[in-house]
Parts: sequence; structure tokens; C-alpha cells
Amino acid sequence: MEEKKKPEDNEEINNERVATYVVVPPDGGWGWVIVTASFLCNLVVDGIVFSFGVFLNEISQEFGVSKAQVTLAGSLLSGFYLIAGPFVSGIANRYGFRCVSIMGSVIGSAAFVISSFAPNMQILFLSYGILGGIGFGMIYVPAVIACGFYFERWRALATGISVCGSGIGTIIMGPITAMLIKYFGWRGTILIQAAIILHCAVFGGLFRPLKPVHVSVSNQSEETEEQTNLPLLQRIKLARDQMRTADSTASLEDVGLTAVQPTEVNSKILKANNNSLYPTAADILNSSSYSISRSNHSLHSNRNHAVARSRTELNELLHKNEKKHSVDYKELKESSPDEGLLNHEDAQRKHRTGSVTGQDLRRDSFNVRVRSRTISESSHKSVRSRRNTLSKIDAGVRPMYRDDIFLSSLHRLPQYTSKGSGLDYTMSVTRLPTCQDIQEEEESKCVLCPEAFRRTLATMLDFSLLMSPTYVLFSLAGFMTMMGLFVPFMYLADRAVLSGIDPSMAVWIVSSIGITNTLGRIVCGAVTGLPGMNALVINNVALTVGGIATMLSGLSQDKSYQFTYAIVFGMSIACFASLRSIIIVDLIGLDRLTNGFGILLLFQGVASVIGSPVAGMFMDLTGSYDASFYMSGGLILLSGVMCYPLNMMNKWETRRRERKQAEEESRVV
Repeated sequence: MEEKKKPEDNEEINNERVATYVVVPPDGGWGWVIVTASFLCNLVVDGIVFSFGVFLNEISQEFGVSKAQVTLAGSLLSGFYLIAGPFVSGIANRYGFRCVSIMGSVIGSAAFVISSFAPNMQILFLSYGILGGIGFGMIYVPAVIACGFYFERWRALATGISVCGSGIGTIIMGPITAMLIKYFGWRGTILIQAAIILHCAVFGGLFRPLKPVHVSVSNQSEETEEQTNLPLLQRIKLARDQMRTADSTASLEDVGLTAVQPTEVNSKILKANNNSLYPTAADILNSSSYSISRSNHSLHSNRNHAVARSRTELNELLHKNEKKHSVDYKELKESSPDEGLLNHEDAQRKHRTGSVTGQDLRRDSFNVRVRSRTISESSHKSVRSRRNTLSKIDAGVRPMYRDDIFLSSLHRLPQYTSKGSGLDYTMSVTRLPTCQDIQEEEESKCVLCPEAFRRTLATMLDFSLLMSPTYVLFSLAGFMTMMGLFVPFMYLADRAVLSGIDPSMAVWIVSSIGITNTLGRIVCGAVTGLPGMNALVINNVALTVGGIATMLSGLSQDKSYQFTYAIVFGMSIACFASLRSIIIVDLIGLDRLTNGFGILLLFQGVASVIGSPVAGMFMDLTGSYDASFYMSGGLILLSGVMCYPLNMMNKWETRRRERKQAEEESRVV
């Protein structure tokens, strides 16, 4: 028998305002400062990475080792700054872009200072390659995702300007490095580069955190009957004129929505779930069937985060904790908690088997928690607590909880084109944090692995995605591409010098790759935005042309021929770099973009470590760079060929998934 709702409960609920905190990108203003800072970070990081080939002769002669061994230091640098990506993303999700990029600048600069005094190659591998790569990753990742967090409408332009820093860095850093080596030696040059890297701390300091928009709607009885009958999202739209930023003092009666941790985690080690298993703000506010429970900010035990699985348990919970928990019976009457929990567990099962889709998630019911985010709750704790509450009213705003954070352009997304405003779209791609996630930040808890970090890592390294044949083939193709991509950057200038080209002229051949890489990113972004353009086809053609050109690059050592090859190669890798995230969305969906991008970073990082040293071994064995460039071009060509059947394979996989879902539904019936 259900307990009757007490009058005081009615009064408490009616006096509250349901609120949500979302970050709506400003699409301008300080965002353009962010773009400039990101551009400069990419210029420094990629400029140094791609100019390492200039050091080969100097380091090889001083330590008396082969060029292949020297190349390993540069390969470790380029590999570890990609491998560190998922881990850096988790740290940035919890502590912000500014903190991580400044820390990365200090680590990278310190690593280069140590490298300038390295007594042998082993120390250089450790300091320059591994430690320097981790520092570069902590600069690179915030620089990449910050633009996506500040822009939606102009994201393609902002991201395009930002990544052009990579091309500009390749253009100018090679000649500058060669000049510095001439006057200061390789050790002095690395020391000067350490000072340049430290400037990224200044650029990272410009990554000012975005304050969320506080959107609330009253539950008070003075609302008209028409307004109270509207879905909650529609009521929030009506209240949009009263939106205020989190700098303003929130209403003492405001309550915010937070997600409930799914009952079964898909990562036992991290004790967290893939982000796609959590509801978005729009999922909850549009849904007519979701369970809501009230969480008091002063309660910390895990048992208080549980949602009643049945009405019997619900009544027992209310009876035992009447003063600590209150449940919105109006919402619970509209849906059974049992049904909501069952649907959520079904979503988890589909996710583990690789059959979950965005539509499945939108159809499922969700369990959410309503918790106060008020100033008064913690005012009794301490002076420090009150100060933290005032400054952290926006706690729980996480850039990595956006499904589209790694996407360079939104204009191809149906989710974006169908929404009427930035707020609507933002709420549809922003996953809710949990109550524990917010408390860890508000209370400044010292946690070794905070939930914001664990949840990001569990998303980016969810290897259940490898059950998709389409994605596995795409990842292997990316692995092949990266194995061959760094070879021209490492050896093109040295091959030109050995062929009789003046060293000062040979350095500019590599710089030519940067010129066309910059132009290619701009052109590629503009072309893929046109209706009917297939990003995968453009990528495949670019890789095919780039692979063939690399294999034929040794036919002549004439300067004009080498510069022509550099132009073609720069254009081809520009398409590959620009289209990765777009192709992932086309193949596996927006809700798995972060997952797909994280695993792809690991594949590409490992490939970057081993590609150039293997090519150097071929040079040592044959005494010529011909075999090295044949290997590089062959791998790039193979990667392009591997991607040709992806569209067909993706359609086959989609049909197979739909057939399995239909069979499961028929068995249930």
C-alpha cells in the first residue's frame, strides 16, 4: 500500500525550480583568443615534432650511433604525445584546459632541458622521447578540444585556423632549427627549444574556463495550466529569457539534475562506464518516463545514490529516510521505476554487445537524481567551504561529456541542423554528471582517480568498440598511415643532402610539406562542408595519391621534382588529418566519437613510434633511402586501399545489427 504524500512534501516540491547547468559556446568573443592560443600551441608542438630530422646527422656523429637509433628519440616524442591523449583528456575533463596545458608546458620544457645534457641515447630516449612526448600531449589535447568547447556555429572555421598552426610550424621550425644548430650545436638548439616550449604556458593561461548558463523553470502553482502541461524542455525554452550565468547567485530553491551511476559498470578496473550510457540533458527533459530521486548535498555514502528498484523499496526508503529523501511522486506515477531500470539495463547489454545506437539510447528511460546546488547548504561548514561553493556553483561542467567535442565541423550533423537554437543542440549532446562527480569538485576532495577522469578514460578506452569490423578496419588503416607518415619528415632532407642538394635548400623541401598541409586543411574543410561530399572517398583518394607519390619520390633528385613531391604529400596528409573525426561519426555515430577517437589515438601513437626506426633500419641495411620510402609509400597506399570497402562494410554491419535486434525483440514478445 502506497504512503500518502504529505502536504509539506507538496509545498517543498512546489517551491523548487528545476534547473540545469549547461555550457553554451559563445561562438566568438574570448573564443577567438582561445583560437589564437591554440594556433600557437600547435605551431610550437608540431613544428618541433616534424623538424626532428634536422638533428639526425649531428646527434648520430656525437654518440656514434646509426641514424635509425637517433630516429627513435623523435619517434617516441611523436608517439607518446598521441598515446597520452586519452589520459590527458581525462585530466583536462576534471581540472580544465588551463591547468593541464600549463603543466604540460613545464614538463615539456624540463624534458628538453634534461635532453640538452643527455650523456647517451638511452637518456635521450627517456627525456626527449617519453617525458617530452607526455608534456607535448598535455599541450596538444587541450589545444585541440578547447576550440570545440568554445564554438558551435563557427567551429569549422575556428578549428581550421587552430590546426593551421601545425602547418605553419612545419614551415618555419625546420629552417630555424637548422640555423640554430649551425651556431649553437644540437644541444644548444634543444635548450632554446625548451625556452620556446615554456611559452606555451602563457598560451595555455589564455584558456579561460567557460561559465555555464543556468537554465531553470519554476514548479510553483502560479504558472498557467498551459505552461505546466508542456514538456519540461519546452518550459525551459519559455524561461530562456531569464537565463543567467553561474556567476550570479542561484535561487535558494533551485534543484539541479544529475545522472545516476548505472548499476553495472563496463570497466571493472576504472569502475566507470562509457559516457554514452549516461543521459543527456535533453534526454531527461524531453522524456515522459524517467525516475527522479532527491539527493541531499550533505550525504556522501554510496547507498544514498541508489534508486529504488520497486515501489515497495521506494516506500521503505521514504519511511526510513523521510527527512533525507523526497521523491517526486508526480513523475513516478507517470512511469514505473522497474520499467526505467529495466530499459537502462537493456541499454547496457546492447552497449556491451556492440549493438547500441543513439536511437536506442533516446528511447530508453533514465534514472536521474535531483540535488540542490545552493549556497546555503554548505554555508555552515567553514570559511573555505563557503568560498569554494561560491566559486564552484558550476561544478560538474565537463568538456569531455560532450559527444561532439572532437568533431571539427557540425554542419554535416542532422542533430545540429535540426535544432532551432544553440541551447537546444548543446543540451542534446551534453551528458549529465553524477552527484558524486559534482561533490568531488565542490568539496575539493583529494581523490587519486576522480570520477571525471575515470569516466573519460572508460569512454575513450572502451575496447568493446573493437567488436565492430568496420571500426577495426578503419583503425588498422590509420595504423598503417601513421607508420608511413613520419618517414618523409624524418628522412627527406637528409636524402636530399646525400643526393647533392645544398643543406640550406634541403630543409625547405620539408617546409614545403607544411605549406601545402596548411592550404590543404583549409580546402578540405571547405569541400567536405558541401552537400553530397563523401569524406571517406576524399580520404581514400588522398591516401592513394600520397602513397604512390612517396613510392615514386626517389625517381629523380632534381630540386623541382622533390619540391613537387613535397607539395603532393603535404596535400594528402592534410586530408587525412582533417577528416578523421568526420569519418568516425559517419561510420559509428556521434555518440561513439569520443570512444573511437581515443582508441584511434593509441593505434596511431604506437605506429608513430615504430614507423621511422623501421624505415631507418632499411636504410642501414641497403645504404640507400629508396627502400625506406618504398616502405612508407606502400603503407600509406595500403591504408587508402583498406578504406575503400568501409562504406559497404558499414552498411552490412548496420543490417546485421538491425536483424539481431529484431530477433531479440521477437524472442521477448
